[in-house]
Amino acid sequence: MRKIREVLRLRLEADLSVRQISICTKVSVGSIQKLLKSAQALGLTWPLPTELDDGRLAALFYPQADTTISARHVVPDWPSVHQELKRKGVSKQLLWEEYTQRYPNSCYSYSQFCDRYKSWCQLQKRSMRQIHKAGEKLFIDYCGPTVPIVSPTTGEVRQAQVFVAVLGASNYTFAEATWSQSLPDWLQSHVRAFEFFGGTPVLLIPDNLKSGVSKACRYDPELNPSYQQLAEHYQVAVMPARPYKPKDKAKAEVGVQIVERWILARLRHQTFFSLAELNQCIRALLNELNERPFKQLPGNRREAFEQLDRPALGSLPVHPYRYVAIKTVKVNIDYHVSYEQHHYSVPHQYVGQQLELHAGDTLLQVYHQQQLVASHPRKTIPGMSTLPEHMPDVTASSNAGRQGVLSSGLPTSDRAPCAGLANGWQRKPMPSRHTDSAWDC
Repeated sequence: MRKIREVLRLRLEADLSVRQISICTKVSVGSIQKLLKSAQALGLTWPLPTELDDGRLAALFYPQADTTISARHVVPDWPSVHQELKRKGVSKQLLWEEYTQRYPNSCYSYSQFCDRYKSWCQLQKRSMRQIHKAGEKLFIDYCGPTVPIVSPTTGEVRQAQVFVAVLGASNYTFAEATWSQSLPDWLQSHVRAFEFFGGTPVLLIPDNLKSGVSKACRYDPELNPSYQQLAEHYQVAVMPARPYKPKDKAKAEVGVQIVERWILARLRHQTFFSLAELNQCIRALLNELNERPFKQLPGNRREAFEQLDRPALGSLPVHPYRYVAIKTVKVNIDYHVSYEQHHYSVPHQYVGQQLELHAGDTLLQVYHQQQLVASHPRKTIPGMSTLPEHMPDVTASSNAGRQGVLSSGLPTSDRAPCAGLANGWQRKPMPSRHTDSAWDC
């Protein structure tokens, strides 16, 4: 509209020629002639009336600009289009074809359909909305505030952490309290979240928590081995959010904020005496949260979950994941590796090498290049567990040495001390480095 006003001012006030106006405004001569012809027909003079704002001025020169579009085209239901795009296999091309079948004589072209949908998305927020496919992503994080739990016997107060997991397409939310953010609690919360959803997503999007990501990196983050093992057990992939990129985990940030406001804020005046009691209250409020109607979309989280995410989730394995601590250990000179003050034997040929130790609840296993080389019952007290087949063959060499002395060509008098020594060996065997008590560990 500024160009129209400038053209009218230069013509009606400055009395410039059409070509001079074209040079000043960078508008073609033909367009200026049409505009001046319309202004003459409308009887406009300079200065323009004060009540003639940009909208009314545009309506005078282009009276059919808006009414023609609205009369010729049916505007699609953009919120429904946005919701449908979350379904697996649904594309803008498919939705446009369905739209043209419904309104064959008053529909947008495909390019206009895409451009107007993009404009609608940009109007919702200043940043472009992300489209999360059904069953694709599960966003994971912890709440900032903790919940105090009082011991009923000692009165000691411990702070419980609150784990939150949100499905991308439906915003269906899971939350629970644990004692810490340590690796065992972190992994078991995943297991319970999968059971709550009744299936597994394609991708896990955690924050760069130390329990899950050993080394944060923008391009190649290093996962904790136990977390990687959980991902393999449930056949999911882990894609940590990039450092300093909050949009990567926007769903988790919003989910955490909603849990803090909808659940934790309502529990702030209650006193809890056990973790189970706290989780019972969290679950009751969580059900209310998931059934609370959306403000800008139809339905609620549970309905969206049943329609979108649940059909697209992967199936759970027959047995749930059991936590296994994984660490790299170096074999000592006595062909043992140490874990929690207990020593476990491995075959002696691995002395000095780096092996991978897997410690479960009842079983400890040691691997070399993904091959199992030792297995022991897990012990929780200091001591040693040694298997005979892991020892070097020192007994055979000792016996060979004794037989060589006794069968030598020495005179009998010279041979007697050696024979007596050999008999001494037979009467009093050399004690092993590992005492009998070690076998009982």
